[in-house]
Amino acid sequence: MKWFWQSTVAILILAGTAAAQTPKSGGIMKIYQRDSPASASIHEEATFSNNVPFMGVFNNLVLFRQDAPVNTPETITPELADSWAWSEDKKTLTFKLHPGVKWHDGKPFTSADVKCTIDLLQNKLADKFRKNPRRSWYANVDAVVPNGDLEVAFKLGRPQPSLLSMLASGYSPMYPCHVPTREMRTNPIGTGPFKFVEFKQNEIIRLAKNQDYWRKGKPYLDGIDFPIITNRATAMLAFIAGKVDMTMPTEVTHPILRDIKSQAPKSVCAMVPTNVSINLIVNREKPPFDNADLRRALALTIDRKAFIDILFEGQADMGGALLPGPEGIWGMPKEMLTGMPGYSPDIAASRAEARGLMVKAGYGPDKRLAIKVSTRNIPTYRDPAVILLDQLKEIYVDGTLDIVETSVWFGKIERKDYAVGLNLTGNAVDDPDQSFYENYGCGSERNVTAYCNPELQKAFDAQSVETDVAKRREMVWAIDTQLQNDIARPTIVYGRAGTCWAPEVHGYTQMINSSYNGFRFENLWLDR
Repeated sequence: MKWFWQSTVAILILAGTAAAQTPKSGGIMKIYQRDSPASASIHEEATFSNNVPFMGVFNNLVLFRQDAPVNTPETITPELADSWAWSEDKKTLTFKLHPGVKWHDGKPFTSADVKCTIDLLQNKLADKFRKNPRRSWYANVDAVVPNGDLEVAFKLGRPQPSLLSMLASGYSPMYPCHVPTREMRTNPIGTGPFKFVEFKQNEIIRLAKNQDYWRKGKPYLDGIDFPIITNRATAMLAFIAGKVDMTMPTEVTHPILRDIKSQAPKSVCAMVPTNVSINLIVNREKPPFDNADLRRALALTIDRKAFIDILFEGQADMGGALLPGPEGIWGMPKEMLTGMPGYSPDIAASRAEARGLMVKAGYGPDKRLAIKVSTRNIPTYRDPAVILLDQLKEIYVDGTLDIVETSVWFGKIERKDYAVGLNLTGNAVDDPDQSFYENYGCGSERNVTAYCNPELQKAFDAQSVETDVAKRREMVWAIDTQLQNDIARPTIVYGRAGTCWAPEVHGYTQMINSSYNGFRFENLWLDR
């Protein structure tokens, strides 16, 4: 079936076709939203349930091109910064800011707002974020120094080429100095193409066109409505019936895609990698999993091929800490992965080793280990969690699901308020710095398993400075090997997921190496 898979080339053609047409202004677009995020504050949340509806409210200094399927340093484009330049020693990054930009409340955007945003992320101000999941991204920034209203310099402790990519993520909007963080959770003020209108929990999120947007002629839409439909089957029926114009990005599974194309054959769909991994999280500080043998046993019982076949009909990828190729440029090759715990194709041998470790720890057929496996209450988490429970039974572990609502899930695991969990981890930037420091760095909020290896932390810094891609890749693979052997956060699989939109929708490009960066939506338009 030709519609089933759309290659990167096909997606590029779709994007190019939309770009070649003359956009029309007007109309309210409807995109279904899978659940209610805990707040409207992008900097305080860690789910694209937040990015999708709220990214259009804001701007970044720089942004990955919204019509480029692959996020790379070469696709970074100016936004609030007209230009940028590195100092000769690569320890200062200076931005020239766009003049005349206003916040949605009419106040001017200046270099002071850039400094405030980074100071907030570094926890330097009296005003605090309630949660700060990406604080680790900016640990190498010694200071942000304004020079007048329209220039600002980032002073770094050491060279870090990846900083520009992290600033280009949808997770990196600029926040207004004059608005308290508590207000940004419920009434976000940005400079972006859309203004926040309302957020009714479990009902709707609504945005309206910013009539005074600094990019003249944008956005094309009069607004975007995000009706919250928590039942995925109901949401897909709403799309087929034409009640919404787009599915929530990457929520379409392979069976659902077939249903959509059979009932709405004119719809446009893209099934792509997302740089989101399904992973096993184990609280290393909570007995009995402070025992390294038990953590290894859990990793050894995982049958990744079963996850791939059941959830993705064979169309998903095994990987380590970083997205595997060809879409990802840093992931370990398959021949290296097979030597990691639980990655061997000989599942029977891996489970035999796991059972031996369980017996050594005092468990067995007559003394099984009862645990709760925590996971988020949406299908993309619940479905793989059920498979995990079944596989744990093979090594004398009886698990029951602990289902947690989105509004409290991330806070729960960041507090380490769990023993074992099934999690999804999205890498917002396809760069080792983002993954290593955020997910495995000592003290990072997003290091939900409490893994800490001070010697490996030094290796994080060493690879971060390296500019030779081939050398850096070898360093990254060595780090990833250590992470897998340490059972830091076993990656089960990198999924592929789909998005569908009505043929009247133009200007949307599905990104293939991040699910967090493509929702500015200022280029979307409706042909109706």
